[in-house]
Amino acid sequence: MEETIAFKSLHSREYQGHKKKVHSVAWNCTGTKLASGSVDQTARVWQIEPHGHSKVKDIELKGHTDSVDQLCWDPRHADLIATASGDKTVRLWDARSGKCSQQVELSGENINITYKPDGSHIAVGNRDDELTILDVRKYKPIHKRKFSYEVNEIAWNMGGDLFFLTTGNGTVEVLAYPSLKPVQTLLAHTAGCYCIAIDPLGRYFAVGSADSLVSLWDINEMLCVRTFIKLEWPVRTISFNHTGEYIASASEDLFIDISNVQTGRSVHQIPCRAAMNSVEWNPKHNLLAYAGDDKNKYQTDEGVFRIFGFESA
Repeated sequence: MEETIAFKSLHSREYQGHKKKVHSVAWNCTGTKLASGSVDQTARVWQIEPHGHSKVKDIELKGHTDSVDQLCWDPRHADLIATASGDKTVRLWDARSGKCSQQVELSGENINITYKPDGSHIAVGNRDDELTILDVRKYKPIHKRKFSYEVNEIAWNMGGDLFFLTTGNGTVEVLAYPSLKPVQTLLAHTAGCYCIAIDPLGRYFAVGSADSLVSLWDINEMLCVRTFIKLEWPVRTISFNHTGEYIASASEDLFIDISNVQTGRSVHQIPCRAAMNSVEWNPKHNLLAYAGDDKNKYQTDEGVFRIFGFESA
């Protein structure tokens, strides 16, 4: 399948609101809202029209007392969002009111958060390589596990019966869920594995590494099927588009790469002015949100994120 999207003719738009740099961007399940989490201790929720030019409304989620490092939406509810912060709490918010409905204090600085695809559990990773699983209904921890290796990013498979950890040893640890018993250790890269993304069609997962490569794995065979080689710096963030045809990856290179998943070929680069922290495709449209360490001319954080894929700037 050759190129179907005219990426060259698409534009990025910039969204301003945060006072410090944005660490994380995430779309809700319907693709109508984008959340951004920032070093300024807030998250914001933005209503995005895929074809619209209307003034973007945003709502501030205030309450954390440290950086909001990662956030994720309830996969079954377009207005519920969870945030993980360095203040040791994980908070659940209603994106309509901006109110925090639940919070739980855990044992360390939280840097990773992800929902189980059925919305029943949330996994949280902290700086001390400890994993906590929260039951969403009771909002209480039901599992805790400390690992002896550096745990970077975490993810469930689509069925929710496998749990993946990317590690500083260059491996992907595959655990059974809910037992968290080891199933397999994949020797994925020659340097630390930083990020993981699951293909929305459930065929593959992709891993981004400090060795500057992105590897694509057959999720049933647990074999590497190809690598993407466009970036030259450690890969910090990756995302599949909604059709599973394209993968975006970013690093300290001053562009975001978009490659064709089947051919492995790079099809477009989005120029950026700083190292990227987070890229995420919209679940319904070819809109890619991205955020990084952008600074203004006075070398202070700009606090912006951008979305690529609009027909006009």
